[in-house]
Amino acid sequence: MLVSNWNNYPRVEAALADFRSQDEALSILEEANKCIPRGLGRSYGDCSLGADIISTPGFKRLIHLDPQKGTLECESGTSLDQILSVIIPHGWFLPVTPGTSRITLGGAISSDVHGKNHHLHGAFGRHVLDLRLLTPQGQVLECSRNENPEIFQAVCGGMGLLGLILSARISLMPLESVFIRQKTIPAADLDQLMGLFESYHQSTYTVAWMDCLKSGRNLGRGLFMHGEHCRAGEASRRGLTHPDSKVLSLPFNLPFRALSPLGIKAFNSLYFYRKSRRTGYQFSNIASFFYPLDVIDNWNLLYGKKGFLQYQFVLPSRNSREGLQKILQHINSFGQPPYLAVLKLLGPGEGPLSFAQYGYTLALDFPMRPGVFSLLKALDRVVQKLGGRIYLAKDARMQKHMFWQGYPRAKEFLELKKKLDPENKLSSLQSRRLGLCQNQY
Repeated sequence: MLVSNWNNYPRVEAALADFRSQDEALSILEEANKCIPRGLGRSYGDCSLGADIISTPGFKRLIHLDPQKGTLECESGTSLDQILSVIIPHGWFLPVTPGTSRITLGGAISSDVHGKNHHLHGAFGRHVLDLRLLTPQGQVLECSRNENPEIFQAVCGGMGLLGLILSARISLMPLESVFIRQKTIPAADLDQLMGLFESYHQSTYTVAWMDCLKSGRNLGRGLFMHGEHCRAGEASRRGLTHPDSKVLSLPFNLPFRALSPLGIKAFNSLYFYRKSRRTGYQFSNIASFFYPLDVIDNWNLLYGKKGFLQYQFVLPSRNSREGLQKILQHINSFGQPPYLAVLKLLGPGEGPLSFAQYGYTLALDFPMRPGVFSLLKALDRVVQKLGGRIYLAKDARMQKHMFWQGYPRAKEFLELKKKLDPENKLSSLQSRRLGLCQNQY
């Protein structure tokens, strides 16, 4: 069957094998030549694509919730949405969450996803207490910071290349309300926008929307948002229930011309103007604050049949201002506006393939238009020169040399892969493209 991930690029012919038990998973691994685990397909690119795919969403049993200690153990195919529906009524929330709840626990660990609070609380892997890993050699390893710590650290962000995560136990954060108190502050340019991140560094959640089509003195203008969890009764007397949003669905792909550069420019101006008029604090429920796009079941169709590329990079703090300025200038000179641009401040990373480093990360959604690959090569040169790297979970076209320069600890990962997967059974299109196979580097 034809398979792609959320950005609909690339599309490949693949055979999917799902499982409901550990024995079934072991049987799939034993019979496979080359395969890669895949959750709900919400990554962007080819990190979980290959000719043979191990599909995990059928393996989704909730094993144990400890409502006193705030820990949860469940199988790797469990979605974050399922987890939230169970833990919120007990007064707990995920300590780290990305921009969608429709990913699996195994995918969150393998991509070491981050959220709007990385500058304070790190990525998802920091909150994993322990996990069980099925290696390609048929071993089941108990991994934690005390038991097999090197493997544990490498699995968090390891893109499913060391083994199949069977289950994991994670720590949760206490929750008093399903509402977030947030404030939006307009910034006239990049300097103001970055200054707001620094001023509100102690806010739990910080993020910014950026208008990439402005130039000159308004280069990098945007809207900075910061937020905190409400206390009990602060915003509403409503109890702790998972705030499900009504899900809409697009019936078809939009025509390629639906969102032209001129249309994007007009939308950005209107959005900035309307949001800038809202002063003071506002209250949003958890669903709308963390997962605004989940309300549209298949919003990826907004980009048309050809799909899109998300380009997410991080630059070290000392070079972030210079790098972001150059990135925005390139976007303007190439005339390739992104549909969406989201800026966040990150703290340090942990594992050998950890994306994060202390600095700024910008995620850009580019529709598949003529010239977009030329633009991204130009952006690559800026990121590479200034010591940055590209997020593997969002990558569909990074070149091998850029990966090895951007991830200096990748050799550690490869040495570990040689021990756990000597036959290189776990292999994706991305790992082969980047040389993350022991016979390629």
